[in-house]
Amino acid sequence: MYAELQLDNQICFRLYTAARLVTQAYTPLLTALGITYPQYLVLMVLWEKDNQPVNDIARRLLLETNTVTPLLQRMEKLGIVSRKKGEQDKRQQIVSLTPKGKELEEEAFAQIPPSMGQQFSVCPLKLEDYQRLAQELDSIIDTLKK
Repeated sequence: MYAELQLDNQICFRLYTAARLVTQAYTPLLTALGITYPQYLVLMVLWEKDNQPVNDIARRLLLETNTVTPLLQRMEKLGIVSRKKGEQDKRQQIVSLTPKGKELEEEAFAQIPPSMGQQFSVCPLKLEDYQRLAQELDSIIDTLKK
């Protein structure tokens, strides 16, 4: 057996498992808001800056537009976002938050950070450790997306 192929020697397995478990921890909170984790990611992009082209949202989430478009269609059916053709480029779809989508920001802020903070508080890591970890993960992401 090759040591390089042992599961315990794989950073990818740890990243995958951590991502899956963190997403799983978000699920009941997001279900209470009536959204999924991918929809939450889109909303966070739009809460930062509303009225964005689909391409910009996809780029920000490091996804393809053909992945984001069906997600946006479902969000539109839920009344969270609206889509319209771009004024300068009619081929472009501009995504905007609806009043319901804007209200979700307040609800998410009131529920998600406190709950997730409480869940992570049992972990021995300190805030500085999470900040350093985020920087390290950003470095991995930047390297791999090239």
